[in-house]
Amino acid sequence: MSIQNLPEILKKHKLSQEEYEQIKTILGREPNLVEIGIFSAMWSEHCSYKSSKIYLRGFPTTAPWVIQGPGENAGVIDITKGYSAVFKVESHNHPSFIEPHSGAATGVGGIMRDVFTMGARPIASLNAICFGRIDEKASPNSTMPSDMAKLHQRLLKGVVSGIGHYGNCIGVPTVGGETYFDSCFDGNVLCNAFMLGIAKSDEIFYGRAEGINNPVIYAGSKTGRDGLGGAVMSSDSFDEESKNLRPTVQVGDPFSGKLLLEACLELFKKDLIVGIQDMGAAGLTSSSFEMAARSGSGMALYLDKVPMREEGMNPYELMLSESQERMLICAKKGCEEAVCDIFRKWDIDVAIIGEVTNSGHMELYWHDELCAHIPIAPITDLAPMLSRPISKPSYLDTLNTQNFKPKIENLENTLYEMLGSIEVGSKKMIYERFDSLVGTNTLIAQDGGDASLVRVKENNTALAMSIYAPYDYCYLDPKKGGEIAVATAGRKCAIRGARALAISDCLNFGNPENEEVMWQFKEVCEGIKNACAKLNTPVVSGNVSLYNQTNDKDIHPTPTIVSVGLIADAKDGIDSALKGGEIILLGEWKEEFGGSLIQKMQAGKISGKAPELCLDTELKLWDLLIELNSKKLLSAAKNVGTGGVIISLCKMAFLGDLGFECQSGLESHMLFSQPQSLVLAESLDSTSVLKIAEDFNIPARIIGKSGGNTLQIDGVKIPLDKAKDIYEQGFMRHFE
Repeated sequence: MSIQNLPEILKKHKLSQEEYEQIKTILGREPNLVEIGIFSAMWSEHCSYKSSKIYLRGFPTTAPWVIQGPGENAGVIDITKGYSAVFKVESHNHPSFIEPHSGAATGVGGIMRDVFTMGARPIASLNAICFGRIDEKASPNSTMPSDMAKLHQRLLKGVVSGIGHYGNCIGVPTVGGETYFDSCFDGNVLCNAFMLGIAKSDEIFYGRAEGINNPVIYAGSKTGRDGLGGAVMSSDSFDEESKNLRPTVQVGDPFSGKLLLEACLELFKKDLIVGIQDMGAAGLTSSSFEMAARSGSGMALYLDKVPMREEGMNPYELMLSESQERMLICAKKGCEEAVCDIFRKWDIDVAIIGEVTNSGHMELYWHDELCAHIPIAPITDLAPMLSRPISKPSYLDTLNTQNFKPKIENLENTLYEMLGSIEVGSKKMIYERFDSLVGTNTLIAQDGGDASLVRVKENNTALAMSIYAPYDYCYLDPKKGGEIAVATAGRKCAIRGARALAISDCLNFGNPENEEVMWQFKEVCEGIKNACAKLNTPVVSGNVSLYNQTNDKDIHPTPTIVSVGLIADAKDGIDSALKGGEIILLGEWKEEFGGSLIQKMQAGKISGKAPELCLDTELKLWDLLIELNSKKLLSAAKNVGTGGVIISLCKMAFLGDLGFECQSGLESHMLFSQPQSLVLAESLDSTSVLKIAEDFNIPARIIGKSGGNTLQIDGVKIPLDKAKDIYEQGFMRHFE
């Protein structure tokens, strides 16, 4: 059967003529529209990773504590005593720009389902969100309208409300996050959501469909036309026509999501199912094909049996809708009514819509007529894997030679300006929208700085988790930036006293058809591989988001890394608040201003080289921090990051509502340097700390002490209350 206007149909579905010819070879005939839609979704960048797969290979993914690595709904690591942590980070970037509230909310809902689908109860979420400048400082490189600041203020409010709405309603605490602002995000906001859950190690569930004649069951909200074509939309860049894409954004319902969560967790307690899969990107298409492909099975689906929310829906729409809060289940034969009874108890729509076969094919029926017939293995095994052209960006040769050294004419004024900046200023306006305490397991949340910490009450351990996305360093040196992303996220866990065990990554990049973007992607992946191998933190889950481009302007390479670490005893974690003691600097205080905040403030752009990082030294620093914590020698610790030592000191002071008196012994500009592998610590036994640091071959020196109600450093003395007020009001003033 030939399709009219085939070139237009292929263009709409983002399929090339070459891919269409491959589809005909696989089918042995011309496809119909339903089959074109299915191939389009399964071979989209979002689902197939066709541009990125070649570089993702080689990621370290195994360790003795890794139970499940990439390839399932989420990664799983052993956290001792019969329990596991299940976690993943994913993007919902395009939807969050088109419809910020719904886009962000469904991002949280989707990643939550990925976690509880594995049999885990979600206990904590994080987020990393990126926007254009909201402080009305026009960027000389920006091609966007002059009212860009107001647009991104609106986008920020929408994304924050969406994250808070879904997480708060479903009862999972949002315990941490990062917010970034740069003109490179003018046309593409980023919304990366992370979720972590706890499960018994011997009760992990997988997305598989096997066992001939086992029933396939649909459970969850009815299917509508919302989100139709979402996976394909997320595999393209934006232009002036993108305003018309709003119907491709899904609409989530956290209350239905909560019912689905509890019903699934009840289901998992009984021996009724073979496998389960969330209907996420590409909806019923991806969930059915992936479940069957993992088991080498076939499947027959009767689409007229799918619960529908709208009249007149057809097979194409039912297979590609991305309506939220839906699950596909392979039940054991004879257990289907027991499965359905559980969902009915929770007032959830449920229907038996098919069965597993041994054909190796997906057979789709509409009122007893075959409407699509596709072999399953080829659609996954023969999915395109592209080796796109790569080219080192021309800007690097010039940019990397433009070194920067700040001039500090008035230290007090410079400090006040930085404390009130949108980069440093308190994000209380954001995190107060999130319930961080529901569930009573949160030990350290967003307002605690560095890694968040949650108790695992089932085995009395604690999990540290930190999210980090160094887009600025990756712009200057993608490979080094990838290493810094992994090292920094893990270091923030070590500061809590936790041993980082694994990471989840979300790789946000521009248009892969741009040779320079693909070079950046390759280099970042190499950096992640290097760091994960050296630091023994394998990649267990992740996501790739490409085509973050608007009007031919790509975002900076932005790998979001989440590191998860374990503390054997929940009571042994440490925070970052000063309590009274000597302040010690652990690590080498180097001059590093490439990509620093002081450079952005004074030069209006970033240039030079990304900070140096020795992964061997980084690992020794982690070992030192964990050793010091095990000996109860630290009362507080803080990573030296954005703004340098002086900003980290101020944040520790604000957290503890306690001043400090310090002397750097260096020129004032060094207070704003941003070197790697540098940590501030507070101790009542500095002699022991210095001795152990020497044993680990980590430089350490006392720079001062905490106490009083003033912030004193290198001859500058300012009131704690005044500095804290500037810090707390600086960000909020842009929303008055």
